[in-house]
Amino acid sequence: MDLEDQLQHYFGTRNIDGITEGALEAGVDRMRVDLGMEKDRGRRFALWALLHMFGAAPDLDVAFKDEADRNSARDLMEMLERGENPGL
Repeated sequence: MDLEDQLQHYFGTRNIDGITEGALEAGVDRMRVDLGMEKDRGRRFALWALLHMFGAAPDLDVAFKDEADRNSARDLMEMLERGENPGL
């Protein structure tokens, strides 16, 4: 999943600085719906990570059935808190 493609798809812009308040709300709502419907683990994780970056991700136990996925999400959150580039 390319970040710019996802920004365009959900927010109508390829530039994160160009996201309006209304587009942010609508895009986050659409991402939450897509996350709930997504079956592919990788795409699901990527959607959750993008939601997390916007401060709108669901709790790990809600988002991921698999403990390994929850642990990966915790690792990502810790990397982001330390200011590391996770290479998404």
